[in-house]
This record gives sequence, C-alpha cells and structure tokens, in this order.
Amino acid sequence: MATIKEIKEQLAAISDLLDPHWTEFEADARSGVQAAVRRRKKTIQADLDEEVRLENMLRYEKDLYLQGYQAIAGIDEVGRGPLAGPVVAACVILPRNCKIRHLNDSKKIPKKKHEEIYKQVVKAALAIGIGRTSSEIIDQVNIYEATKMAMLQAIDDLQGLVSRPDYLLIDAMKLGISIPQSSIIKGDAHSLSIAAASIVAKVTRDRMMIEYDEIYPGYGFAHNVGYGTKQHLEGLESLGVTPLHRRTFEPIKSMLKEKN
Repeated sequence: MATIKEIKEQLAAISDLLDPHWTEFEADARSGVQAAVRRRKKTIQADLDEEVRLENMLRYEKDLYLQGYQAIAGIDEVGRGPLAGPVVAACVILPRNCKIRHLNDSKKIPKKKHEEIYKQVVKAALAIGIGRTSSEIIDQVNIYEATKMAMLQAIDDLQGLVSRPDYLLIDAMKLGISIPQSSIIKGDAHSLSIAAASIVAKVTRDRMMIEYDEIYPGYGFAHNVGYGTKQHLEGLESLGVTPLHRRTFEPIKSMLKEKN
C-alpha cells in the first residue's frame, strides 16, 4: 500500500476533476488520504474558477481584437479621495490574451500581494505610462479634472514596445482625445487591462507616500497614504497643513478658514 506521502505526490500530478484515478484515492479510508484528496480537489477547482474569472475579464479586449485593434490600453487612477498627496494614473498595454493570476481591482487584492502582482504586470506589459497631478493642481481645477489630466499624462508617458495605444479602456471616465475609447463602470473589476493599470497606479502612489512620510513625518502617510485617519487628523491639528495637503478638501478647508 502506498504511503500518504506517495499518494500526495500522485495527487499533485492530477489536474482534472474528471480524472479516473480519483476513484481509487477516494476508496482509501485513511483520514490523511481523504484530507489530501479534498485539498487537491479544492485547489483544482480554485484554479478552474480563476481561469473562468480571467477569461471574463478579457471579454472587452477580445472583442476589440476581433474589431482589428492591436494596442489596447487600460487606464485607471488612484488617490481621488485622500486629503493629501497627488492623484496618480497608469496606462498599461498588455499582450494579447495575457492572463496574470489574481490580477484584479487593486482594492480587492490583499495588500501583501500588491508588490508581487505589480512586478508580474511590469514584466508582462508591452508598455506602461504614469501620470500624476499634484495637490496644488487638484485645488486649482478640482479632483475630476485633475484625474483626467493625470490619465492624459499617463498616455503621453507610455514607455515600452508600444508608444501609442489605438484603443483605450478607461475606468469610469471619458477623455477628450481622438483615440477611440470605452468608459467602463467599475472597469478595474471587469477588464484585465484596467485592473493592470489599477495595481500599477496603486503601488506607484503608495511608494510616493512612503517617501513623503519621511519629508513630512507625524501624519502617518506611509500607512494611511493621505486618507483622513485618526493619526492624520491629529497630525493636522498639531503640526498644521503641509504643501502636500489638498486645501479645498474638508476638514482642511475649514481649518484654514478658522486660522484666517
């Protein structure tokens, strides 16, 4: 009789839930074997589910390829809501049928996985561009217009094997340029290209906020990335407003009025 270790090795070679060998393993009454069978089946099912999810997230891209488009760019931004720091946008062009496991809306990816998936996107991408709009500009033109500016910068900044996309998939935004485009609500959860842009923008901005935390200590920027956490608000009360803060955002706007 095979040992449980040997059976685990045999199970690792099975990748099909319909494989006929399951029958003999399921007939083995040993609890260790049954636990190994359940784990392997669960892993295989998770792999199948992930493959289906990735296929669904490529449906916009596949439709555009059939229409003759080649360089399809996903565009997304990070940082519209924080009280401090820039809004950062990314433009990413992935190869045809590129599937990066667990790539999703950056808000749905565990933080500990951000860097790993970011590196996979950077390695796979045909081209990546980054755009950023400062707090000063955000205060001048409003966050919506500043977001569009960052997205346009990201397109112009494209570096890699492709210098210009011929179609744009954008997360819930329309851009006033001549490149054909689609605005997709919650696009980072429905398009793999937009999801790629989402994680690139997220990691890029997080790294910037870590650097800003060293320049402006006491606000917790390395952890809250500019959002209004308790530590951040306490820092505003005790240390005041920095050049990184958005002066048209509350409660900063009211704080500045009170001081004047």
